[in-house]
Amino acid sequence: MGEAVADTGGQSTATAPFAIELRGISKAFGPVQANKDIDLRVPKGTIHGIIGENGAGKSTLMSILYGFYKPDKGEILVNGQALTIADSQAAIRAGIGMVFQHFKLVQNFTVLENIILGVEEGRLLRPSLAKARGALKQLAAEYQLNVDPDETIDELSVGHQQRVEILKALYRQADILILDEPTGVLTPAEADHLFRILEGLKAEGKTIILITHKLREIMDITDNVSVMRRGEMVASVETARTSPEELAELMVGRKVLLNVEKPPAKPGEKVLEVRDLKMVDDEAVERLRGISFDIRAGEILGIAGVSGNGQTQLLELLGGFPEKGAKVGGSIRMNGQELDLTGTKSDAATRRARGIGHVPEDRQTEGLIMDFTAWENTAFGYHRAPEFNKGLLMNNAAIRADAETKMEHFDVRPRNPNLAARNFSGGNQQKLVVAREIERNPDLLLIGQPTRGVDIGAIEFIHKRIIELRDAGKAILLVSVELDEILSLSDRIAVMFDGRIMGERLPNETTTGELGLLMAGITDTAHVDESQGIPPEHKHIDDVSGGSA
Repeated sequence: MGEAVADTGGQSTATAPFAIELRGISKAFGPVQANKDIDLRVPKGTIHGIIGENGAGKSTLMSILYGFYKPDKGEILVNGQALTIADSQAAIRAGIGMVFQHFKLVQNFTVLENIILGVEEGRLLRPSLAKARGALKQLAAEYQLNVDPDETIDELSVGHQQRVEILKALYRQADILILDEPTGVLTPAEADHLFRILEGLKAEGKTIILITHKLREIMDITDNVSVMRRGEMVASVETARTSPEELAELMVGRKVLLNVEKPPAKPGEKVLEVRDLKMVDDEAVERLRGISFDIRAGEILGIAGVSGNGQTQLLELLGGFPEKGAKVGGSIRMNGQELDLTGTKSDAATRRARGIGHVPEDRQTEGLIMDFTAWENTAFGYHRAPEFNKGLLMNNAAIRADAETKMEHFDVRPRNPNLAARNFSGGNQQKLVVAREIERNPDLLLIGQPTRGVDIGAIEFIHKRIIELRDAGKAILLVSVELDEILSLSDRIAVMFDGRIMGERLPNETTTGELGLLMAGITDTAHVDESQGIPPEHKHIDDVSGGSA
């Protein structure tokens, strides 16, 4: 087990103005220089944002700070003392905690069991659990982190699971908290509550390092922000002295259009008509509960909602690959013609032949075959097209030439069709999938999480292509957990919760607050508690000494 070894020549903790100071940190993985001579200072008792494009080196830098990687060179100072942080246990002993984007919780363990996991005292669990229960009650009250200690993790909402991760770090006496993309799976109300928690932690003297790609969050919550680009630290500024536009330019190295510019929609004939669509999966769980909506040519219908509320099943069913063993009911009409929901013509190939393109939510498992080349991936699903075949054989030269054209049109970098898909960044992988579907000129484009894990430059590019397709008279169904994206791109917004559509709104006649309430399953906004963003009768208030209220 690694030690957090102190350099006795360091500044005393009592007088150190910085919680974290990194000096000349460098890290390479083979020929790839992930971090190059990074300097970073994080003042004590502040919230410090770190932003940058995919591959900028943010995660590598934080992994070095948390002991996952050892730097090739450089120095780490914690509260003024130079430390060698050999592993995560050493980081914890140095007072550093990390809340990962994908939570590190045991789903069938209770909250209390997760809290003490790895820090049990002695062979008997009962004394450790009793001690943790008391500490948890005090921490929950102090930082508004109320959660039932006896509830199992799989029974908690995503927002409450995140609270458990923060409580784990605080129980381990962390004074410095690193949060990696903490709001990606939260409703707006849950995100607002998280920010109140972070402000409370800051008021108690804790130091927060926040990794996020959401510039609005950086502007709202941080005191200082550092910008990384291509493995280097290019700027560190006071948040109050900068702007989203300046930060975006620092991230990308050029001016970036943050707001989507689009002319008013000109809806035409109905392209997609969905009526009373239902789906029960093979475990008898009802995933879709009577979904109905229309989409016309030349408009974008955005589906907002927290992940896991039926959006994935809706996209898969419309795209022609529902979950195996699922029972489906209702009807779908495409350009006035009924689509087969359960028979031999309910597959993805038939959907494509009817003019439906599909950009799935998970590009790496559903949109691409990662070990295949870019040129092979740009033809998947369309490989039987006449232009890609020559007699009984596939015309690989034609597919390569087509891939080169797509990569040029969609600015895929590097522009090498012979590279395996896994060798491209997340944004360029997404561009490959989007190019494949849009270039086939579909009547209806289904697009799920179009910019998930995509850097700000690629976001701008993909948004422009979606708008261009709409303006060419195509119908688009957009599913995204990013409310800013939904509001910017959509002509109409439907909100899903628990397999139902809770309501439909026009972007210029609603707010993120109203949409957030619908995303939480709340349609009656007459008696909303402004401090929490949710009506009192819908709150999940937990008694940390026992069960839920």
